[in-house]
Amino acid sequence: MSQSVAPDVRWVAFGGAPLLSFLIALTGAMLAGAVLAWLGPGGRARWAASAAAVATAGLVLAGGLLPADPVGGAPTAQVAAIQGNVPRARNLPQQLSATQVTQNHVEATLKLAAQVKAGQRPAPDLVIWPENATDLDPFQNPSVYAQLSTAVAAIGKPILVGEVLNNPRRNVGQLWVPGRGPTTAYVKRQLVPFGEYIPFRGIISSFSDLPALQPIDFIAGRRPVVFGVGKIRLGDVICYEVAFDHLVRSEVTAGANLLAVQSNDADFEIDGQLGETQQQTAMARIRAVESDRAVVYASTTGESTIIAPDGSLIAHSGVWQQAILDARVPLVSHRTLATRVGAWPEYVIIMLTVLALAWAVVRALRPRR
Repeated sequence: MSQSVAPDVRWVAFGGAPLLSFLIALTGAMLAGAVLAWLGPGGRARWAASAAAVATAGLVLAGGLLPADPVGGAPTAQVAAIQGNVPRARNLPQQLSATQVTQNHVEATLKLAAQVKAGQRPAPDLVIWPENATDLDPFQNPSVYAQLSTAVAAIGKPILVGEVLNNPRRNVGQLWVPGRGPTTAYVKRQLVPFGEYIPFRGIISSFSDLPALQPIDFIAGRRPVVFGVGKIRLGDVICYEVAFDHLVRSEVTAGANLLAVQSNDADFEIDGQLGETQQQTAMARIRAVESDRAVVYASTTGESTIIAPDGSLIAHSGVWQQAILDARVPLVSHRTLATRVGAWPEYVIIMLTVLALAWAVVRALRPRR
C-alpha cells in the first residue's frame, strides 16, 4: 500500500526542512493577518492582506509543480526490515526485557529466512533491525552473540543490528555479515539528554537521586558511517537523530544511496500513545524527499516503514505486533539541491526574519504624522 505526500512537501528537496517550515509558518501568518484585517477598519487593508495570504498559499502549493528528482534508471536493491516487537507490560523493566526483545528479532528473522527458502518472499540484499534490538553487549554475552550469528547465517545476508555496546557505553548500528560476524559500526552522535546521558550530573545528584536511573552515560559518535553491501551504500541514523538536518545530510554527503532509521519507541508507548511513533515516521518521510533517498525505518514496536524517495510509503506495519517488511527500492546517487546547499537556506531565513522584525520595530517607534 502506498501513501503519497502533499505536493508542497517537494519544496524540501530544494531548501530542506527549514524552507518548508518557513513557508508553512509564513502562510499561517498571512492568513492570520488577513483575518485580523477583515475584523478591523479599512477596506484597502483588507484586500491587500487577503491578496498576500492567497499569494503565499499559492506559493506553498506550487511546490507540486516543481520538477521531481529523477530516480528512473537507478539500480535497485531488495531490503527487509524486522519489527520483532517487545513484551507489552505495565512497567519499563518488564516491557524492555533485553533477552526477550533479542529473541523476538531473531525469531522474526528466522521466519523471513524460511519464507525466502519456500519462495514466499524474495531474498533480501540487506536486513535492518531496529535500535536496541539487543541491549546486551554481544561481545560480553556469548549467548547473544550466538543468537545473532544464527540469524545472520539463516538469512545468509548482512543484517544491520541495533546494539548497546559497553566499555565505553555506546548506542550503535553494527553490520553483521555471514561468515564474518560483526563488522563496521555506526555510533549514535546525537544523544538524548536525561535518556542516554545526564547533563550536569554532579549538580543534579546533589539534590536528586534521578541520575541513578542512568548510572553510566553513553558516549557519542563523531562521524557518519556508510555501510557497503554490494551496490548498497547505507547511511544510518538512530532514533531522534532523524530530526537533525545536518546528521541525515552528512550520511548522504558521505555517499549513502539508501538511508536507515533505527528506532525503539517502546518506552514512549507504554501508556498507549502513538504520537512519538507517528512523528518519527513523518520526519523520515520528509528526509526521503529532502535527500531523494529511499528510507528504511525499523522500530521495535512500530510503526516500521519502507519509504520511497518521493516520501510515499511502500510498506508499513502496525504497532505492538511482530512484522516483516520487504520491498525493492531505488539506490539514488545524485544529490538534491537541499543536500548541496546544506544549512544556507536556514541562515538566509533567519537573516530575513531578523530584518523583518527590525523593520517592524522601526515602524512602531517612528512618530506618526
